[in-house]
Amino acid sequence: MIDHILSSLTQDAPPNDLSLPLQALWWLKKGDLRLGKPWEKAHAICQTAEGNRPYDLVHALVHLIEGDAPNAAYWYRRAGTEQSSDNLSDEWHAIAGFLTK
Repeated sequence: MIDHILSSLTQDAPPNDLSLPLQALWWLKKGDLRLGKPWEKAHAICQTAEGNRPYDLVHALVHLIEGDAPNAAYWYRRAGTEQSSDNLSDEWHAIAGFLTK
């Protein structure tokens, strides 16, 4: 599934067969894990289901990308886990792996 996400990044929008949290991850990767319009789309998706673990986990990554470590830590706590890597790409892959198992 991670390969499916990565291979679809040339498209203008995420594949419809991805869950909304995976679509948020797609937007983050599409935006090269940086702030911008794709980041805003990912953040908006995460805010639609706060309190839902997959959404909260991606929400944590959103705030890591933003550079707001305390807010990211809050969302990791809500998701019942901790940040696994200081490298954003590695963290993206860890979250994608969790959400696709």
